[in-house]
Amino acid sequence: MLADGNNRPPKPTLFSRLLSLIIRATVLLALLFIFDKLLPSISQQTQSFVVAKWQQLSLLQQALPVENSLPSPLPEQHLTDTWGAARSQGRSHEGIDIFAARGTPIQATTQGIVSKVGENTLGGRVVVVVGPGGAGHYYAHLEDYADIVPNDWVNAGDIIGYVGNSGNAKGTPTHVHYGIYINGSAVNPYPLLQKD
Repeated sequence: MLADGNNRPPKPTLFSRLLSLIIRATVLLALLFIFDKLLPSISQQTQSFVVAKWQQLSLLQQALPVENSLPSPLPEQHLTDTWGAARSQGRSHEGIDIFAARGTPIQATTQGIVSKVGENTLGGRVVVVVGPGGAGHYYAHLEDYADIVPNDWVNAGDIIGYVGNSGNAKGTPTHVHYGIYINGSAVNPYPLLQKD
């Protein structure tokens, strides 16, 4: 209690009021700066997410590939049906091999969303594109990838990678292994590809 019996705290000085005002203004400006930098990024991420989901829904509603409906991933190369051929460890071939010179560009056979750009033990460098009807289009044994990342949209004919012999194909002639998976099960891509 003050000597005069008044419970009021002393009045802040002009300096302390100015200092408090400067601190508040600085904090407010810092928050505005942060929001200004974050909001476009958040908005862009939200927009990308919404577009990707819309594309996925649109793809799922489209028809699955049918006989002779898909272009070859290597248009100038001869196609041979190697589906079901024996492979190591008692496996059978779940796709076809299309042989070409190392570095030959590999084209997407369909429009779709890139779901994987990476490596696995058997396929080496692989790209997976989810296309119409939710079919997975699997490209394996790549030498290198094109400039794509997961969630990118590709159209039929876009370059997705380059022929190689990575993974368990080391020591074999360079080729792309092309497979199609519908509802998680491999199907023979050969009848679905257009032949020249």
